[in-house]
Amino acid sequence: MVQKLALISLLVPDYDAGIAFYVGKMEFDLLEDTDLGSDKRWVRVAPEGAETAFLLARAVGEKQVAAIGNQGGGRVWLFLQTDDFDRDRAAMLANGVQFEEQPRDEPYGRVAVFCDPFGNRWDLIQFSPKPA
Repeated sequence: MVQKLALISLLVPDYDAGIAFYVGKMEFDLLEDTDLGSDKRWVRVAPEGAETAFLLARAVGEKQVAAIGNQGGGRVWLFLQTDDFDRDRAAMLANGVQFEEQPRDEPYGRVAVFCDPFGNRWDLIQFSPKPA
């Protein structure tokens, strides 16, 4: 049996706001934006070449609206891996992405926390090479 993680649902206040940030500022690919009727859309975005995508889900109802930006309980819960930390951080800063800290080097790699406009905390991370 072959399995893989295909989608992660990410609550947003509005589909277009989610697209504006993830496609416009993070430069993710817009994989699909299908109108499902009744004010619902199937919107998938992902970093270029990624196997796993995000399904941008417009929050409906008090419980979902309250969870926007807090799906990780206030901690970093999304990790964007890069092969060139400095290049991607510079591009993100130029696009208006807000970092919470300066880059730091940890035993596992170079990392900095950033936040999307909805409150989700992310790590931009370039992992250290594994010793031979």
